[in-house]
Amino acid sequence: MITTPVTGDLLRGALDLEQTDRGVLPHRLPAWARAQYDDGQMSMVESQPSGVRLVFRTSATVVELETLPTKRDYIGAPPRPDGVYDVLVDGQLVTQLTATGGDVVTIDLMTGATSQRPGQPETLRVAGLAAVPKTVEIWLPHDETTELVALRTDAPIEPVPVAGRVWLHHGSSISHGSNATHPKGTWPALAAAQAGVELVNLGFGGSAYLQPFIARTIRDTPADLISLKLGINIVNSDGLRLRSFTPAVHGFIDTIRDGHPDTPLLVVSPILCPIHEDTPGPTNWDLSALAAGELRFTATGNPDEIPAGKLTLSVIRTELARIVTQRALTDPNLHYLDGRDLYGEADNVAHPLPDDLHPDAATHDLLATRFTDHAFGPKGPFTGDARG
Repeated sequence: MITTPVTGDLLRGALDLEQTDRGVLPHRLPAWARAQYDDGQMSMVESQPSGVRLVFRTSATVVELETLPTKRDYIGAPPRPDGVYDVLVDGQLVTQLTATGGDVVTIDLMTGATSQRPGQPETLRVAGLAAVPKTVEIWLPHDETTELVALRTDAPIEPVPVAGRVWLHHGSSISHGSNATHPKGTWPALAAAQAGVELVNLGFGGSAYLQPFIARTIRDTPADLISLKLGINIVNSDGLRLRSFTPAVHGFIDTIRDGHPDTPLLVVSPILCPIHEDTPGPTNWDLSALAAGELRFTATGNPDEIPAGKLTLSVIRTELARIVTQRALTDPNLHYLDGRDLYGEADNVAHPLPDDLHPDAATHDLLATRFTDHAFGPKGPFTGDARG
C-alpha cells in the first residue's frame, strides 16, 4: 500500500489544515479567524467538516482512510449516531462507512460542562474497485470533527483540479446539516450536486452571528457565487436588537463586497420556524422533552418587547428584504430570497421540524431542490457566468 500525505490539493471545502500530533485536522475557518474568537461552540462546529471531501484520481482497487473522529455524548439526550463517510466513484455513491472509535467529548446540556475521553484511530477500507483510472471522493462526516491520520491506496493517486464554478454558502445549523443523515445529504451538498457547482460550506451550527471575521473569511476566499442565510441564530441567542442588526448586516455585506464586488450574492432569510415567528429568543431546551429523553427547543422571549427592538423571524425577514432592496439599487448582483419559499407553512404541516428548530433528512432534499430551482433556474441569480 502507498501512503500519500493528506495535503490541501487533495481536499475541497476546507480553508485550513492543522497539523496535529496524530494527523491533519481540516478546518472551515482560517487560523487567524479561529484565534480571534476562542469560543467552544464555534471551535467545535468549524472543525466539523461539513462539505469537506477528499478528491483524487487513481487506478487503485483498494483505498484506506485512517481517521480519528471526535464523538459527542450529550448527558440526558439520546445517543448520537456515528458520523458517515460517503464514498463516491466518478460521481456515484458506492458505499457509506462509519468509524466507531475515536475521542469522546461528554457535554452536560444543563451546565455546559465538558469532559474528553481520548480514543484510538480507525481504518476505513474500500476494496474491489475497478483497476482503471477514476475519480474518488470521500466526503467526511458533516457533524463529527475528523482528524485524518493516513490515506493509503494500492496504486498512486493525484489531485484533481477544480472544474466549474465555486459556490460559497454561509449559514447556521440548518446549512451545516443538522438532522441530515450523511454528508452528501445536507441541503447545500444536495443543491451543489444538482447545480453542478463546487461547494464551500461555511454553515456553522449555532454560530452564525454576522461576525466580522466570517465576513473577512468570505471576502478572502475565491468564489464565483455566494449565498448568506442569516437570522435564526441571532434570534436563538437574543444577541442583537433591530438597531444593531441593521448596521451589522450592512457591514457584513460591505466587507464581502470589498473582495467580491460583482459576484452574485444571494441573501436568504430564515425558513419557517413556528416557535420563533412572532416570539423572540432566547431559545432554550424544552426541559419536559429532555426529561422524556428527547431533544426539543422552545422560545422563551417576550413578544411585548418587539416594539422595543427584540427580534423575531418575522421582523428579520422584513428588515433583510428592505436592506437588500435598498442596496440593490446600486448593486445589481445582490438578491434576496424569502426562506419561507424554501420551507413554509404547508411544508411544516407535511414535514414538521422534529425538534421544533431543525428540518429532517427529507426536508433537506426539499430545501435543496427549491434552492436550486430558485438560484440556478433560468432567471435565477446564479444562472450567469459572472466571476468574483
